[in-house]
Amino acid sequence: MTGRRRFLTGAAGTIALCASGRVLGEQASPAGVRSLSGRLVVVDAGGVNLVALSADDGLVLVDSGPARSAAAVTAALDSFAPGRAVRTLFNTHYHADQTGNNEMFASAGARIVAHARTRRWMSIDYWVPAEDRYEEARPVGARPAETFRAGGSLDAGVEEIEYGYLPLAHTSGDIYVHFKGSNAVAAGDAASPLRDPELDYYTGAWIGGRVDAMDIVLGLGDAETRIVPAYGPVMTQAEFRAERDMMEEVRARLFTQVREGKGPRDMLEGGLLDGLPRTWNDPYAFLYDAAKGLWAHHNKLDRNVV
Repeated sequence: MTGRRRFLTGAAGTIALCASGRVLGEQASPAGVRSLSGRLVVVDAGGVNLVALSADDGLVLVDSGPARSAAAVTAALDSFAPGRAVRTLFNTHYHADQTGNNEMFASAGARIVAHARTRRWMSIDYWVPAEDRYEEARPVGARPAETFRAGGSLDAGVEEIEYGYLPLAHTSGDIYVHFKGSNAVAAGDAASPLRDPELDYYTGAWIGGRVDAMDIVLGLGDAETRIVPAYGPVMTQAEFRAERDMMEEVRARLFTQVREGKGPRDMLEGGLLDGLPRTWNDPYAFLYDAAKGLWAHHNKLDRNVV
């Protein structure tokens, strides 16, 4: 059996576990809260995963969810930690489904922390190529008050939190938040167990950056680490590694096709995504974004690039 066939066979079994909804160490709650540890939970914000930590002086929250989820998120946090306010809010990137309730939490006293590039994108009008329109800058109250470029740490009582940059994984400002005591990582849209992986090439994201970022996440914990994506079930490290290996396979195929001058339609019709251990909701859209991102990073392909 060739190396590629071994990869496809092994990854198919591992990713299937993720798609089935099996989550290591996760317990369901009728209030939209799923436990990762006694003090760390996943909050359902209308299909978007938020991560909340109950600390001595209040809550630490990763992402605020889409604006439409405000009431549900508030109720879920109240059921998890009655009377405790959000003191620190991390944004894993700038998209509105992760930052839609920023103003609500900031007005109640939360300090918003994000990568410097996330604040930059939230502070300007920007073009959305797929929708042929501009997105207006977010209000000042929704923007992160504290930014970083490489990473940092936060002492939240008995929980040590590390956070850091995931360069060009999904946007230009992705971050992870590592809850070391609870052995869990919030990875935002750098992981995508169910939805098509998105590459916001307009900000500089590309498939090589995504693979590199996934390697960073894999280096944070151990075999027991839980990884929380922005959408979909909590992942084991093995499931996350299987997704990373699949993305590396796609990257290698894309490099070959781009060097040959192929466009996304050629790639799709040529079966570039065939035989992978997942299906794609819109394979052309993914290949279009991936190809755009690769041309922006053409100097990383190799000397054979046209």
